[in-house]
Amino acid sequence: MITLVRRVTVACALGAALAACGTAPPAAPTAPRPAQPAPSATVSRPPTLAPGPAGLTPVFKNGPRTPDKVVALTFDADMTADEGARAAAGERFDNPQLITTLRSLKVPATVFMTGRWAEEYPDQARAIGRDPQFEIANHSYSHYAFTGDCYGLPTVSEDRMRTDVERAYTAFRAAGVTNAMPYFRFPGGCYDQRALRAVSATGVTAVQWDVVSGDAFATDADAVARQVLEGVKAGSVVVMHCTRSAAPVTERAVRTIVPELRAKGFRFVKVSQLIGAADGRR
Repeated sequence: MITLVRRVTVACALGAALAACGTAPPAAPTAPRPAQPAPSATVSRPPTLAPGPAGLTPVFKNGPRTPDKVVALTFDADMTADEGARAAAGERFDNPQLITTLRSLKVPATVFMTGRWAEEYPDQARAIGRDPQFEIANHSYSHYAFTGDCYGLPTVSEDRMRTDVERAYTAFRAAGVTNAMPYFRFPGGCYDQRALRAVSATGVTAVQWDVVSGDAFATDADAVARQVLEGVKAGSVVVMHCTRSAAPVTERAVRTIVPELRAKGFRFVKVSQLIGAADGRR
């Protein structure tokens, strides 16, 4: 899996829509900071996977297929570096009702957030980051692709890939998120060996998925819920979206998915818990 480009239908629809927003990657910050805050003496570092062959960034797709039926719901908070004008015109890239529903249902979740999203919605980013029910992980700063062929997304040059990841962590800190996880999801789910090598110095574990929800631009919440329910296995990572304009029925689908999976004996966990189990850390 490490040497192959991952392509997922949900990313195709979302990436094509976002690609119309611009083509120039964002300027690099003047002084890149470490990818994540240094852990304090009293807080242990979140679990990560060991580097892959030749020191490449490790890739995590799902947790152990054990009798312990756990599943991680993940939500991509997408916003490209150059969608500010659309946001100013009233387009909503957030989905506060989804977060409220997850809270009311007591569902732990991992939000893969772009740095640009955190800049646009700092109060929401901070609230999610400070809620122990959730964890924030990195989805790049710009939501530009890390490969040359990723569903029409603009691309980040190889020499800016590491900076783009680090810039997202900088945006999180500026919004008040001080505990972002050392996990990274490639925009569009697209990566290759070059991209894995470029971001390896940040120390992140790349997180993919094994269940595609199909929520991007979907209009039928029942169809989204059915696709998730039919695909989930023990240890699954489900990819969904926390972007109201691009995934308008996700919140309704979640209200069906959660009770039905619980009725089947599934328990919801965050990605860090799945990675900890895969790495032998409970």
